[in-house]
Amino acid sequence: MPELPEVEVSRLGISPHLQGQQLTKVVARQRQLRWWVPDEVLQQQQQPILAVRRRAKYLLLDLPGGSIILHLGMSGHLKVVPADLAPGKHDHLDLLFANGTALRLNDTRRFGAVLWQAQGEQHPLLAQLGPEPLTADFTAETLIQACQRRGSAIKLVLMDNHVVVGVGNIYANEALFKAGINPQQPARDVSADKLALLCTIVKETLTAAIVQGGTTLRDFSQVDGKPGYFKQELLVYGRGGQPCVNCDTALSEVRLGQRSTVFCPLCQPLLQKN
Repeated sequence: MPELPEVEVSRLGISPHLQGQQLTKVVARQRQLRWWVPDEVLQQQQQPILAVRRRAKYLLLDLPGGSIILHLGMSGHLKVVPADLAPGKHDHLDLLFANGTALRLNDTRRFGAVLWQAQGEQHPLLAQLGPEPLTADFTAETLIQACQRRGSAIKLVLMDNHVVVGVGNIYANEALFKAGINPQQPARDVSADKLALLCTIVKETLTAAIVQGGTTLRDFSQVDGKPGYFKQELLVYGRGGQPCVNCDTALSEVRLGQRSTVFCPLCQPLLQKN
């Protein structure tokens, strides 16, 4: 599933093509995505796109009466194409604009979503989300407080959207490795200094991934391109059994919360509480 950097790069890619454009019509060729595309989305006509925002892994297209919410699911991606371009097999929804272009959602597995949030309301999917990791709302202090008295693994806490949004499996693995924290360590047993370091590294890791993904921005207006995951320099994720880049020890791989978790047993020792 695309993680925060991929979604943010999608936002950066489509924003110049959408912001200020007049939305003339919404065409849904398949309304049964993860959830049924609501009537309110299809009723949006002759409305300007005021802004393109991101909240966690959701994209929000702001209109005068509310926001269209997009989620890419596991296989979805967005393209800006000529409005008269014939749709492909999995091109499920188009937002048509007065300038002759369309924002097209392609989603092979149909785990994505297109939803509606009325002006002045908050969609239930967004209501309980924690702070954005790249804002001043996510601090060492907020992470330290979240970890107090929590016996669950630090990796699971870091991936909890009530604690901080958008730190998915890939970047949780990477950040914990850089911070020298064992992902299985109970959160309450991680020192305040280590958690402060982890907070900084999460911000740096996500920012670096967004910068790296910036090289794919042109793909959003290329009909045959498929932006999504971009080439990344990963230190541990997907490298179980391979040598650690720091010490050559074979990287261990376990399952935490049903997700692959890779770490170096030497660089990230599991500390025993006295």
